[in-house]
Amino acid sequence: MLVIRPIEQRDLPTLKQIAIESGHGFTSLPVNDELLQNKIDHSLASFASRPAGKGECLYFFVAEDSDTGEVLGTSALDAAVGLSSPFYTYLLGKQVHSSPKLGIYNVVDTLTLTNDYTGVSELCTLFLRESARKGLNGRLLSKCRFMFLAEFSELFDHRILAEMRGVSDERGSSPFWSWLQEHFFSMDFPTVDYLTGIGQKGFIADLMPKYPIYVNLLSKEARAVIGKTHDKTRPALRLLEEEGFSWRGYVDIFDAGPSVECDLKQIRTVRNSRQLKVHIGEPLDAGKHLISNTRFDGFRALIGDLAVNEEKAQAVMTEEVARLLKVEDGDTVRVVEMNR
Repeated sequence: MLVIRPIEQRDLPTLKQIAIESGHGFTSLPVNDELLQNKIDHSLASFASRPAGKGECLYFFVAEDSDTGEVLGTSALDAAVGLSSPFYTYLLGKQVHSSPKLGIYNVVDTLTLTNDYTGVSELCTLFLRESARKGLNGRLLSKCRFMFLAEFSELFDHRILAEMRGVSDERGSSPFWSWLQEHFFSMDFPTVDYLTGIGQKGFIADLMPKYPIYVNLLSKEARAVIGKTHDKTRPALRLLEEEGFSWRGYVDIFDAGPSVECDLKQIRTVRNSRQLKVHIGEPLDAGKHLISNTRFDGFRALIGDLAVNEEKAQAVMTEEVARLLKVEDGDTVRVVEMNR
């Protein structure tokens, strides 16, 4: 069974391997020992001292196989982006060129560089290793963050953002970036991707065009991928769409992948989850539920069999499930039924 828990120092070697496996375009996991260590340190510090409200905190989780102890995936929440360093996105908009005298009216798509997501909370670093891509593992890895959001909503912004990886080929070449590179930069996409991942973003402000880009001036290949998602990222996007996330015209400045968002209180799992008291026993008529404990630094989540006693507001679960969640009789858990 997969169990979600906060990342620990002992996970660094596996995190390095996952960074390699994640490939090009996965900016939040750079193949850089120092930066990966910094992410662990940042998360450890965030969990060590619960803040009074939203701050520059990173809550980094891993999915651990309860039988083998192997870490099979990562998932994280960045409480507020863009506070220490700029968080850039392009906004796809329109500009009208008209001349009533000549009877000409043209609407042109544009891309405008923005910092509109500054201070917004971000879902990030979702990666499931290939050997674990089965059953409900992907859903657990994605949805566990919504249980944490529901339990500790005061630590996050009301807007929740998720950047989807855009289109690139096996060599890491992005059609969108290729056009920008030709006209404004002299770095290939893997280099830019790496520099961004390690926090060296100064070149963006220095070299990125300051004025709106007319989309019809881009190459046909670049135009075709605006707002499109990488094949490997589509399952993650579908899960978010089921939760109520939608695209509102913002795209990544490097690969033009879509940024989707949802109000925290409107996320389906947040709305549908509820707190119940633990009762350890035989769960008759049990169904699959996403279950998390309500501890901050000792957060645990899993998908397991559970029966709800509505009369007593109890979650009836086996000893094994309770042990993995680190809860006892009478403790509180948050639960939501899995539709599929």
